[in-house]
Amino acid sequence: MTNEATKTAQKSARKPANRRAGERAPAVPASPKPSSNRAERAAERRGAIIEAAMDEFIARGFAATRLDDVAKRAGVAKGTIYLHFKDKEALFEELIRTAIVPLVNQFAEGPPPVGGSVRDMIEGFARTFIHEVTTTRRGDIVRLIVAEGPRFPEIADFYYREVVSKGLAGMRAAISLGIARGEIQHKDLAQFPQILIAPAMVAVIWQSLFSRHAPLDAIEMFRVHLDLIFGERRTT
Repeated sequence: MTNEATKTAQKSARKPANRRAGERAPAVPASPKPSSNRAERAAERRGAIIEAAMDEFIARGFAATRLDDVAKRAGVAKGTIYLHFKDKEALFEELIRTAIVPLVNQFAEGPPPVGGSVRDMIEGFARTFIHEVTTTRRGDIVRLIVAEGPRFPEIADFYYREVVSKGLAGMRAAISLGIARGEIQHKDLAQFPQILIAPAMVAVIWQSLFSRHAPLDAIEMFRVHLDLIFGERRTT
């Protein structure tokens, strides 16, 4: 057998017997990307840390909470917390950012829907706020800031920037719109939007201090408050 014939025979032997000429080999399924799995696990750990931090801050207060206890409750090493948050203050800020800021942003996003009144918009937000804050652990966070903010002004400053200032801006815009539409007669109210949201803060504080002595219907209180501002609703 010549050298050329030998090479031809070797090439033919290397081809699978069941594959036709020009037929491609079946594609190998791609394995899941490990990076996506790592990202999911990191997000889960971050969520567990925030949830554990809420438990610890509410139970102990800001000053007494230790990151060691947060890590233990979250089931992670203390060093893992520092992969996500610079320090305890940053962790508390993220708790506010995830638990309360989205609620305030709902109101600050824009004017009432077409055909809706300013009062309806404010009353709807107040119902949501009172339900989501006074009846949940969000209220404990607000009360914690009221109690410990004077000792930790950085926390109070952050809460003002991310929550209070946005809420006041939304209320001021709503009041101005109500004045322009003739729904609100007291034009000076736009200078003091705090008046409009005062019942919500009263409800948060009352719930923790005095509700066992005198339960407060915060929704009904807010309705009466809006009657003083907008006038009583007409009944047909």
